[in-house]
Amino acid sequence: MDQAYAPRHDPTESSPPLQRRELTVADQRQRVHRAYAAATVGVPTAGIIAAIVLAFTRGVSTTEWVLFGVMYAATALGIEAGFHRYFSHRAFRGSRFVTYLLGALGSMAGQGPVIFWAATHRAHHAATDREGDPHSPWLHGSGLRRRLRGLYHAHMGWLFHADRSDWARLTPDLLKDRDIVRINMWYPMLLTLGLATPAAIGFLVMGTEGLWRGALWGGLARIFALDHVTWAVNSFGHIFGRRPYASNNHSGNIALLALPSFGGSWHNNHHAFPASARNDHHLYQLDLSGLFIEALARVGLASDVNRPRQLARRAAAPRQETQKQ
Repeated sequence: MDQAYAPRHDPTESSPPLQRRELTVADQRQRVHRAYAAATVGVPTAGIIAAIVLAFTRGVSTTEWVLFGVMYAATALGIEAGFHRYFSHRAFRGSRFVTYLLGALGSMAGQGPVIFWAATHRAHHAATDREGDPHSPWLHGSGLRRRLRGLYHAHMGWLFHADRSDWARLTPDLLKDRDIVRINMWYPMLLTLGLATPAAIGFLVMGTEGLWRGALWGGLARIFALDHVTWAVNSFGHIFGRRPYASNNHSGNIALLALPSFGGSWHNNHHAFPASARNDHHLYQLDLSGLFIEALARVGLASDVNRPRQLARRAAAPRQETQKQ
């Protein structure tokens, strides 16, 4: 058909039914996603507020502190050693038991399914602090107000605008692994288990009152604390901190967060060697996740552990060969 006589769409007319349906589906998905993000942020926030109020009015028992600490440590390892270094960067090989263990613990943390987490983090490394980085604090312009907006976006605002379109492109290796896909599908059940476990232990130790106290401290308050430590690495870790390694991004090492982040806050070290299972490049740098991975390797549950010196030698080898030629 001659282009001059091709029928043109009148913008004043209503959209075709198919187009309207597609837009409606996209809008519905966006609403669901934002509702999920609001719950991810809002429910643990309500939990920590309730926990603080109850702490001042009724106190906190030893059992509640222990549940908070044990569940925090377990899920922090699930996020940093599991979702981050194992699933996102494949920094070591793990047995099937390790895959399910770290997948379950990371899911209990309540930061989203494993494939979503890995895809988002890989997108961050693909375009760190540049257009395409899902949670950079540097893409909102200059000036105090815009800087604060960028800080909020990098910390948790990005959750409301997370892009799902690149999951398959960014995680083909994870999608080919049936165990990982199964863990991803089990996320709602594992998240519930992360709340039910401290509730059940609280009930066994303290009776009926321990049921909700355990869920509060070992569940919601713990999720709130770990969420904000993890997000702080995304936000404050790209504004503040020491930068021993020169790079084209703003990642920094924040020593104060090393313990609660289980080594994740040695962020400049990590961006220098993303595929490393160890973030501690000096004896004074505490990296509990790195030590945990080394322990797995020692008992035969992990292998092919990437370490900074090995990665540095591999990176230097091609340069040396080029210079010889």
